[in-house]
Order: sequence, then C-alpha cells, then structure tokens
Amino acid sequence: MTGEEQAEDQAERYVRPEYDGACITNLVPALLEWPDAPSWMPPAALAADQVVLLVLDGLGWCQLQDHRDQLPVMSSLEGGPITTVAPSTTAAALTSIATGLPPGEHGVVGYRIRLENDVVNMLRWSTDRGDARGAHPPTVVQPHEAFCGQRPAIVTRAEFSTTGFTQAHLAGARFHGYRVMSSLVAQVTELVRGGEPFVYAYYEGVDKVAHEYGLGAYYRAELRSADTLVSWLLEDLPAGTAVVIVADHGQVETGDNIIEPHPTVLASTSMQSGEGRFRWLHARPGRARALYEAARTHHDAHAWVRTRDEVIDEQWFGPKVGDELAARLGDVCLVAKGTVAFHDPADTGPFRLIGRHGSLTAAEMLVPLLVGLAR
Repeated sequence: MTGEEQAEDQAERYVRPEYDGACITNLVPALLEWPDAPSWMPPAALAADQVVLLVLDGLGWCQLQDHRDQLPVMSSLEGGPITTVAPSTTAAALTSIATGLPPGEHGVVGYRIRLENDVVNMLRWSTDRGDARGAHPPTVVQPHEAFCGQRPAIVTRAEFSTTGFTQAHLAGARFHGYRVMSSLVAQVTELVRGGEPFVYAYYEGVDKVAHEYGLGAYYRAELRSADTLVSWLLEDLPAGTAVVIVADHGQVETGDNIIEPHPTVLASTSMQSGEGRFRWLHARPGRARALYEAARTHHDAHAWVRTRDEVIDEQWFGPKVGDELAARLGDVCLVAKGTVAFHDPADTGPFRLIGRHGSLTAAEMLVPLLVGLAR
C-alpha cells in the first residue's frame, strides 16, 4: 500500500472512543489515583516517583507511524495507540484529559457549541458579539474538577493564562506560562527539580502547523521540532522522571475539499455548530425529520449522518449525556469520511485550514501514548 493509499484508508476507517479502556479520559486518573495499573498503560509511567504529562496537540498515532523517520526519539519509546474522544477536537479532548470525563459528562462537546441561543467558540470563548465569559461563565459551562481534585503545576502558553477555555478545563491548577519551546523545557525541569510529583505540559505547534500548511514539508519540519522537545526533556529532567506523551487528536489534510451543505439541507437548518469534520445542523422548528432525510439523501456518501438520539445511543460522547448537555448538540450531524470538510460561513478563523480533525476516522481518533524515562 502506497503512502497515499494508506492515508486514504486511515481517513475512511471508523473508530469509536474506548471510554471503558484505553482512552484519553482514563489517562490522568490512571496516573494520579488508580491503585491498579491498567494493562494499556506502559508500566514505567506508574513506577516513577515523578511524572511529566506532555500533550502534543495534533500528533495522531497514524501520523507518527507515517513519519517515524522524522520522529526518532518518540519512535523509540515504549507505548502504543489509544483513542481520543468524539468529536476528535482540542476543546473536547483537552477537557477530557484534564477532568477524566467523556464530553457527554463535562459538557465541552465540541469546538463550537450551542449554549442557549448562542454558538460559542470554546477555544476563544466568544460568539459573533465578542467575549462570551459574561453570558456563559466557563466554570458553569464546565463545572467539574480537573486532575482528580489535585492542584498540579501546569506549563502552557503564557497567553492562555486568562482565557475562558483555560478557566473551563484547568481551573484550580497552578499556572506557569511559557512563550518559546526552550522555556517550556526550562519551566518543566525547574518544577520537577523543585519536587513536583506531577507536571502537566502542553505544546500546540504540531496542530498549528498542520492547520495552516497541511501535512507536507512544513509539517515534517515541525515534527522534528516536537521530537527535539521530547529529547530535551529526557536529557534535562532528573534521572528516572517519566515523560508520558499523549495527543488530543490526529489530522487529515482536506485542503480545498470543502462541501457546501445541499440547499435542501440548509432549507431545514436554523444554525450550525461544531466544525468542518463534525458539523452539527440545528433544525428549524418541526423540521428535524426532514433535515435528517435531506442530509442522508445528499451527504451519505461523504459523511456518517446521525441524529442526536443516535449519537447518544451509540455513546459517541460517553455512556452518560444528560438532558442539559444534550441540548448543546444539534439535531443532525455530518461526520466527515475521507478528506472532506463541511462548510459553515459562520465558522471562520485567521487563515484557511488545510489540515483538519474532528471526525471518527482512524487518522483523527488514534493518538499515541508513549513513555520515556529521563536519563
């Protein structure tokens, strides 16, 4: 199978979250409070006295396997694939990592979600009117404690310190900001040498480059940078510290493969939420059935088309989805197959997205869980 054929296969294969097993929702509880080691956790992570949990945003397992030559350090580490959550997107997945809960319980059920009459961008915590923290307080939208109620040190971008999304998924943790990669390493090392038993660190470079440039030369260069980051940590941290590496999702390259929802679909749609690879359609009053039938008729070839009830019954968002959180979902979702995305004119950003994620394909759903010990 050629590299192109392999990528196509990864973008077509359907993968459900393993909420009862090897899933990012169970990672922090396993590291912080489970008395027995789960079989999918590399033993070195649980035997170490000090642990650094490094989240590399956007580095999927399939991409790691396809680019092992760019990732010699990570490719040499112990571990394997686990699943992320649905939708396979940063807001939902990072909240699940921090809280240990599926999206159906913590409530951050996507990138752009409906809260009352607004569609709120969870990463920017904004609507088309601007900052949404007053209308939708982050700790009300997502009230669950992070990190099993402990208050670990976290190291993430300095500019994230006061954002609504940080308040929603990292409330209570002790914030340490960095501005460049070298200071991430220095901050993590200083904290561990100071006696911290557990440090959470987040690096977003792989995801940013994939979104803007796709999975080509710029992406390969960024993978080498991320591998260098891991190498520095393993060299600089006290000997025996476990560096546990995970991601929130993988990627597919969609480029210009953007599908406009069919006019018959839009005729029954009042608003859209979600994102291009997991697009929620909210029905006009009395039009939910017509919307579903139109979506199946016109988009079944390019998407898994589901109603809200089907998504809940199939437990895409976890075994529990309360009525209040179910109201944040649309009536029908278009979950992209292959390398397409669905357009919503209200879903805008500072640049055209080439790499995307959010769907339930292997390329997006499988993420690495790797462990290395500092030397």
